[in-house]
Amino acid sequence: MLPGVARMEGSRKRPAHLWIVGVVSALWNMIGAYDFTMTQASPDTHLAAYTASQRAWIDGFPILMEVGWGLGTVGALAGSLLLIARSRYALAAFAASLVGLLIVTLYTYGPYPPPPEMQGGAAVALNLVIWAVAIALFLYARRMQAKGVLR
Repeated sequence: MLPGVARMEGSRKRPAHLWIVGVVSALWNMIGAYDFTMTQASPDTHLAAYTASQRAWIDGFPILMEVGWGLGTVGALAGSLLLIARSRYALAAFAASLVGLLIVTLYTYGPYPPPPEMQGGAAVALNLVIWAVAIALFLYARRMQAKGVLR
């Protein structure tokens, strides 16, 4: 056998759907990561359109909620980028993002609810979409890892 042939046989070609899922999910997850980063780095500018009660709610986030928000958004973006790179660490990044999302959800629907104008059907629908996408990305990465696409 020629040198490198075994390696070529053992490596799997990157499926087209990996590019599609990776790029689309990276664009989606950039929204959350941008929102988190700008809220931390430049809250006066980024939150200028928010009402006083909305600002007070965001400014008063418990530290664990801040950590969860960062873990959820940055972990998801890292997972998408690692997916594009075919890294097995994509699965861990998506798992971390689910942990972060769980923390934020528990706080939001538990001891630290948002002001009334940030509640309602649209907020619940957005949370359901975020959960659906996060779970789907985790399951997709797990499937790609099981098939040997991620290395």
